[in-house]
Amino acid sequence: MSAQRDTSRLNLEAVQAVLLSTLEKAGCQGCLVAIRHLSDLQERLEQSYRLSLLDEEFYQERLTGFVFNPPDHLLSAQSLMIVAYPHPQTRITFTRNGKPLQLIIPPTYLHDKEGDQRVHDLLAATLEPMGYHITEAFLPKKLLAVCSGLGAYGKNNICYVGGMGSFVRLAAFYSDFPCEKDDWREPQMMDACQRCSACGNKCPTGAISEDRFLLRAERCITYHNEKPGYVPFPSWLDPPWHNCLVGCMTCQRICPKNKDLLHNVEDGATFSQEEAELLLKGSSLDQLPTSLAKKIEQFGLVDFLDIFPRNLSVLLERE
Repeated sequence: MSAQRDTSRLNLEAVQAVLLSTLEKAGCQGCLVAIRHLSDLQERLEQSYRLSLLDEEFYQERLTGFVFNPPDHLLSAQSLMIVAYPHPQTRITFTRNGKPLQLIIPPTYLHDKEGDQRVHDLLAATLEPMGYHITEAFLPKKLLAVCSGLGAYGKNNICYVGGMGSFVRLAAFYSDFPCEKDDWREPQMMDACQRCSACGNKCPTGAISEDRFLLRAERCITYHNEKPGYVPFPSWLDPPWHNCLVGCMTCQRICPKNKDLLHNVEDGATFSQEEAELLLKGSSLDQLPTSLAKKIEQFGLVDFLDIFPRNLSVLLERE
């Protein structure tokens, strides 16, 4: 293995080119950066908190679970890999009063483990024959993507990747593959955002404001309807503002950079009226009829069972 690795070191740039080309052929885009940037990632995140730009509750719930050290089984990591791959919206259909009600789950929510595993296997198939290894990294992926040069922030603080818009999922990995040169940079906003206020004008909650770049996460619909189902919506959140079964698509739908990608919707589960009523009751997976439980598992909806009653109820009330 060491001989293989020594040989590959003679032409690291060529190996990296092959790696990125392999990703592109699979419809992905990727970027490598040196492991030394880990400390910068952590500092940027913590600085936003120290400057009180992040809501305390949001920070504690969402941004304290990252691990800024390589795992014990890959302490020799020399690089970080961030990969973007297309991810569609998913259409879920519920029958209500004999009529279909179609609700959207935004990109990135479903089949994430399967998608990330495919990327992992693709990278491993290229690197492992040369004696290198990769393993998943639990890092702030959007920040890593924009600092690496793979993507850029929109005004809505969502990461955009060329040709993919924001309909993209990010996967991050540690590797012991060397990265001697990279394009690490300050986080950047898309040039198109400089002269556009479409998302801020459309956002009903004021989460996207002109007086600061960082999203007011505590005002974001996505933040509130991702909470556990027993947590009620805040009183200021007007029911008509809800537009997805989980998450929110308001700012992404209005964004000109996504104009040609809005058709990227795949059909997910279809639930009968009887099945919808069972989901509204908040039944656990083992309490559901076998056929319904299998459908929930097949379409990757198990993690949403506890929020179905709250989120679905408010959407049904609009009808």
